[in-house]
Amino acid sequence: MRTSQKGVSLIKSFEGLRLKSYQDSVGVWTIGYGATRGITAGMAITNDQAERLLLNDIARFEPEVERLVKVNLNQAQWDALMSFTYNLGAANLASSTLLRLLNTGDYGGAAEQFPRWNKAGGQVLAGLVKRRTAERVMFLGAA
Repeated sequence: MRTSQKGVSLIKSFEGLRLKSYQDSVGVWTIGYGATRGITAGMAITNDQAERLLLNDIARFEPEVERLVKVNLNQAQWDALMSFTYNLGAANLASSTLLRLLNTGDYGGAAEQFPRWNKAGGQVLAGLVKRRTAERVMFLGAA
């Protein structure tokens, strides 16, 4: 599957756009719409470069989600999982109870796992609470 415009918009809405590199809540250098690979202090990019980084990262995560998920997904479920994976990485999806439940066909149980992923650096972050809620709603087809 491919990430739809709704999925891309969800990612953008929570990542926000920053054209100068910054350290995120756990100290990782970040730029654009949450890009972290190869980012260092003092970097600056254009809107077009931010868009390219976003699409490249999505293209990098899509095969990971495809490889990890063993059950059929609808577009909303795919988009929600892509937002989750874009934010947390494929390794966290791979080791999650969310994925384990999903792969047994327990879609409802999997949906209830989204809110558990609301911490960064051991602290609950309001932005992550909102993001996981939005991902859960999208996953359940209510968005």
